[in-house]
Amino acid sequence: MKILIADDNADLVESLTLGFRLQWAECQVVAASTGTAAVALFQAEHPDVILLDIGLPEMDGFEVLKRIREESDVPILMLTVRSEELDKVKALELGADDYIMKPFSSLELLARIKAVLRRAEATMPAPATPAFVSSTLTIHYDSRKVIVHGQPVKLTPTEYKLLCALARYPDQVVSREALLARVWGSEYRGETDFLKVYIRRLRTKIEENQAKPQIILTERGMGYRLVRNS
Repeated sequence: MKILIADDNADLVESLTLGFRLQWAECQVVAASTGTAAVALFQAEHPDVILLDIGLPEMDGFEVLKRIREESDVPILMLTVRSEELDKVKALELGADDYIMKPFSSLELLARIKAVLRRAEATMPAPATPAFVSSTLTIHYDSRKVIVHGQPVKLTPTEYKLLCALARYPDQVVSREALLARVWGSEYRGETDFLKVYIRRLRTKIEENQAKPQIILTERGMGYRLVRNS
């Protein structure tokens, strides 16, 4: 397990490094104190997970996140002292897997990292499951390929897991709470921003017109429904 910590707070980096080494004997930590160094270390070290501070010098965390997402789906957790809701949404829109506010407990951070890694590694449903086929959408579970209107669509692991969670119950409303628990984990049941952002990202990739979705419909006050014969 290799973790890249990108934060200009030397005391925090030292504390996190010690904590990880105590929790995971095999854990290797690499650290960067600027955005430029973070991108360079990512490219050189190929970490398994990244802890990325928004307020980095030279290049802020949003720009670092954007550059990494152009190359990789590596799990990324944003660390920040900012409390603005727009920052959280922006980070998720750019491809962050999670967002944690400073100060945080080591146990909370560890739980979040493990949840992100579980999502990245998870395959759902099992490869032997027959493909999901509708008039516009096909999901090949054996190869994890998604086809929309005859064209392959690239999804991140979390986007794919969310789509599969909806496809498991075609033409049925799946509650927000159920989707959050199934895709992110039971500890995320209240994180509705995560779900809104990822539904929007999915629609951008699979809907012809995301302003007028035909595949993933919103059922106000209830949840979302994937239409089999859209």
